[in-house]
Amino acid sequence: AIDRYADLLCNVSDKIWDFAELSLQESRSADLYCAELEKLGFTVERGIAGIDTAFCAKWGSGKPVIGILAEYDALSGLSQQAGKTEPVPRTPGGCGHGCGHNLLGAGSMAAALAIKEYLTLTGHPGTVEFYGCPGEEGGAAKAFMARDNIWRHLDAALTWHPGEVNEVVTGSSNSCIQTQYFFHGVAAHAAGAPERGRSALDAVELMNIGVQFLREHMGDRCRVHYAITDAGGRSPNVVQAEASVLYMVRSNKVAEAVELQKRVDDIAAGAALMTGTTLTKKFIDGLADTVSNHTLEKVLYANFETLGVPQHTPEELAFADALAATCPAGARDSGIGAHHSEEIARQVRQLQKQAGHAMNDFLAPYYDGPAFEPGSTDVGDVSWQTPTGQIHLAAWPAGTPGHSWQAVSCGATALAHKALLQAGRVLAA
Repeated sequence: AIDRYADLLCNVSDKIWDFAELSLQESRSADLYCAELEKLGFTVERGIAGIDTAFCAKWGSGKPVIGILAEYDALSGLSQQAGKTEPVPRTPGGCGHGCGHNLLGAGSMAAALAIKEYLTLTGHPGTVEFYGCPGEEGGAAKAFMARDNIWRHLDAALTWHPGEVNEVVTGSSNSCIQTQYFFHGVAAHAAGAPERGRSALDAVELMNIGVQFLREHMGDRCRVHYAITDAGGRSPNVVQAEASVLYMVRSNKVAEAVELQKRVDDIAAGAALMTGTTLTKKFIDGLADTVSNHTLEKVLYANFETLGVPQHTPEELAFADALAATCPAGARDSGIGAHHSEEIARQVRQLQKQAGHAMNDFLAPYYDGPAFEPGSTDVGDVSWQTPTGQIHLAAWPAGTPGHSWQAVSCGATALAHKALLQAGRVLAA
């Protein structure tokens, strides 16, 4: 079934790669999925959980009910032409799919179509529900769906993510809280009457300095990131009356992130006090750590072993090798297992040596021991409400950083198409 739908699926992926819409603004991407799924007989409900670009497409009836999760948001500042081995923006300063979510959604769609085919041919009871989940990069739609208990009726949820290695995902991730801080001061002539001004930009800078000193006193798994979203204007001779900064606070468990968030809040309040400004906050999103389900992981691995991994032509491998040469040195061993087991790391290095090129054209050894990855995903919120399984497929060469122009360059190539189709096969099986 996936072979028959391959052209449609790759076309959908390429169109969404071209749209490159930011979190919670993916209107064209969501419309495309809904239109195609309705043509294929799915019943589509739009705007679920009160989110305009979220949807659910259903086929079948009765139990089991299997959820397939899709994402389709892009990242700012990562515009890049496809198939290039040097940074060539399509639109200077534009957006790009640096995390491969165009592939993620299309590969999940492949799985949903194959499950529909299975139910149709066999007449077995069962329901497949394909969820369009916007805003993974900055909106955490799955967390808001969890708030509304959308995941609790599922018997299981399945998803995947493009990356540099073929593997089954296991272990925990960081929970995450995003908050925007707005400082409000008083404008004044910076030379003629500086004593009358109260600088909101000073408050942002002092908050950032305070958080730098906090880093020494956080747990090893904690992460704090920020971006100044409003520096107060472009005139240095005006005391900036308004400024804002967006913070991401991460820790492994939700309770730990909430506690760390309180400390960051205190620093923000202190910065306002030091500068004579006032402070308002806006909660953006919060998401949970992932919960492993080793039963699903074993089934996924068995399917992976049976179905194999994408294989590539000499031309595709030459492109991958050239692209890999542009990536920063010092990349970690490929795969979750290799990060946590020296024996698996040794096996992976040997498999890479045997391959003799930059694509990991092999299935990483199975690993189900303790594992932790410091990134965050709102798939974690799904995993707290229903058994959840995930896989990774190699869609770009080893050593390629996520959220990079190199990942965008791969996103509309044969490397990407082969990964999304195989991901659909493994999940459907």
